[in-house]
Amino acid sequence: MRRLFPVTDMTATAPDREWSLDELADAYAYPAEAASGPWLRANMVSSLDGAGQHDGRSQPLSSDTDMRIFGTLRALADVVVVGAETVRLEGYRPARAREAFAARRAAAGQGPAPVIAVVTASLDLDFSLPLFTSPLVPTLVLTGAEAPADRVAAARAAGAEVLVAGEGRGVEPERAVALLAERGLRRQLTEGGPRLLGQFVAAGVLDELCLSLSPTMTAGGAQRIAGGPSVAVPQRFAVASLLEQDGFLFTRYRRI
Repeated sequence: MRRLFPVTDMTATAPDREWSLDELADAYAYPAEAASGPWLRANMVSSLDGAGQHDGRSQPLSSDTDMRIFGTLRALADVVVVGAETVRLEGYRPARAREAFAARRAAAGQGPAPVIAVVTASLDLDFSLPLFTSPLVPTLVLTGAEAPADRVAAARAAGAEVLVAGEGRGVEPERAVALLAERGLRRQLTEGGPRLLGQFVAAGVLDELCLSLSPTMTAGGAQRIAGGPSVAVPQRFAVASLLEQDGFLFTRYRRI
């Protein structure tokens, strides 16, 4: 992997070797701001023509290096926030403890694996899945105050913890971010899907975007990485780092 950026560290790296997990963890470390308040970063992949998925899933756009970065970002996070549709389509499983990151997580005061927090209004989820019945740390379900009572009961019966982050049926992005931070889950990572990411962007709570640009073209009518409500004025982000491997560009942008 070649480092094309950041400007803060121009140390040369061999172009013919794979970055170690420690090097990736250093490159994607959360900023100092995450020590005192929430820092929400997103991790997404996009084709050259703007598709955020192919046939409903992101995997066809990915690569081995993309998945290494995906795993690294998870290993650095306190909590992974994901929408219910993505849980259903991508077949989400519990986050696992990884020995390669154990010492780093312990030094940061983190548990062995990040919490998975599922955002859902309807709670239309299969609560018999391992994500809910056998996670290393209990899965959180973020929903609204008017969520169906029977589905809330089903989630709790499966072992999930239900948190109310909205007055109606749905979740309010600002409240979700704040509620997780109040529980000590300040290093936040969202993996989408596009509708959830769009809601975070529209609410102005997304601090950072880690975007893998896949050297693929899909055509068709696939969703972009973010959908849903529009913002009045486009939000500006600045490049924080840029890596390249096998034609993929692994970018990191911080909100200005």
